[in-house]
Amino acid sequence: MGSLQQNETERKFDVDEHTVFPNLATVAGVASVDQPGLFELRAVYFDTPQLDLASRGITLRRRTGGTDEGWHLKLPARGDTRTEVREPLSTSDDAVPTELLARVRAIVRERPLVPVAVVSTTRREYAVRDDEGVVLVRVCDDAVRGRRLRDDHERAWREWEVELDAGTASVLDTVADALLASGASPASAASKLRRTLGRIPTADTAELPSEQLGKGTAGRLLTAHLAAHVARLHEHEAGLRAGHPEGVHRLRIAARRLRSSLSTFRPILDRAATDPVQAELRWLGAVLAPARDAQVLREHLLTVAASEPAELVIGPVTQQIDDRLRADHAAGMEAARGALDGDRYLRLLATLDDLVASPPLRAEADGPATEVLPHLLARDLKRLGRAVRAITAAPQGGERDEALHEARKKSKRMRYAAEAAAPALGKRARSLAEVSKRAQKLLGAHQDSVNARARLRELAVQVHLDGGNSFTFGRLHALEQARGERAEADVSKVWKKLHHKGFRN
Repeated sequence: MGSLQQNETERKFDVDEHTVFPNLATVAGVASVDQPGLFELRAVYFDTPQLDLASRGITLRRRTGGTDEGWHLKLPARGDTRTEVREPLSTSDDAVPTELLARVRAIVRERPLVPVAVVSTTRREYAVRDDEGVVLVRVCDDAVRGRRLRDDHERAWREWEVELDAGTASVLDTVADALLASGASPASAASKLRRTLGRIPTADTAELPSEQLGKGTAGRLLTAHLAAHVARLHEHEAGLRAGHPEGVHRLRIAARRLRSSLSTFRPILDRAATDPVQAELRWLGAVLAPARDAQVLREHLLTVAASEPAELVIGPVTQQIDDRLRADHAAGMEAARGALDGDRYLRLLATLDDLVASPPLRAEADGPATEVLPHLLARDLKRLGRAVRAITAAPQGGERDEALHEARKKSKRMRYAAEAAAPALGKRARSLAEVSKRAQKLLGAHQDSVNARARLRELAVQVHLDGGNSFTFGRLHALEQARGERAEADVSKVWKKLHHKGFRN
């Protein structure tokens, strides 16, 4: 038996030990409630001595008793829903399964995972069914005793828990309302572990209000900006490992934003410290690119092919596109996961932690953000202007495509810089960010068309060599060329608006 991953949607409630459990059969939409199943559960929770997992809302436990014995890794909640990964029990009580360890290695790194708490629960579980006998939700009445291992502190409490089974969110709401009406209150802690451990230092980076950052120094704004995006890097890496469809894309953006910030803020940073970090962030982005590029291209080309008249689609075109790009995406994901499991990535994370904890700021960083940032934006705007002029000078073909791609990268950097500066510079920066974003998107469409044409040509050649008809691939190539030309024409209008976004050195 291997890993099992599933989403778990539940709500928890605090309840007094004398409160009577309600008759849920009277709740709207409920036809019957089973007699309760009685379970004795024991969970040993593992974490680093510094509680690195718990501080990020992650729990790792070894549970015995009940119907779901095994190792459980619960990843951070999104609303009422968490992702849970399960592994079967092993012969060694303290040997964390390799698959679960890989999921959290970037957080714990070389620190040991040790037992930090033991939670024992006497559970009465009620299956709540509809008129066809389908289990809508499961409601648990838990008597809990938790023991914190570092000082042997114990506490006991009672809680109710309702977990969605085959029902809808509205059923969850209705049952939750019934529990509240019976004397329960929303849980004071997100999990049994948190209640057992008590106060846990949080690793989440709370973003300071914009007005506070805008009134501070440029160094203070940069430090907060870097901390927020390092936190997002961790969040999106967890999403990638959990299999979220946009995980690789979001992780790549987090890395790109960090690298872009180090470029924009270079005049107030010690480059000897930050240039190597930029190089490693560039490496991370390159590792993630093949999977993301294949994903985007596959979705786009399948959509375009599906919109073509049937008589113009000759041969198994969609199947050939799907097979090739699915294989490319799978290979890219395997390479990305391999990189995230490697020592180079762990060293990058350690370096980023140090960067946030002690940023290598130069004396210029002590200047007011409102005075320093206009000069930094002006530098990026000047670079973008040079990239735009290079497009006009480049001949049609590969050189022009490369010039447009370079302008896209500069537009993206301009956008990220303006967004970072918005807390200090307000509307001017936000307006610049918006126009830069429009330019970036148009140039992105052009670059996507360049990549699509290259891939379509490869497919057409292969089909031809195999004795097939490559007509449709040629037609799709022409459509992509037209898409690129439209994007290039549209972006010229955006350049005029950017020209008037004045930030002067």
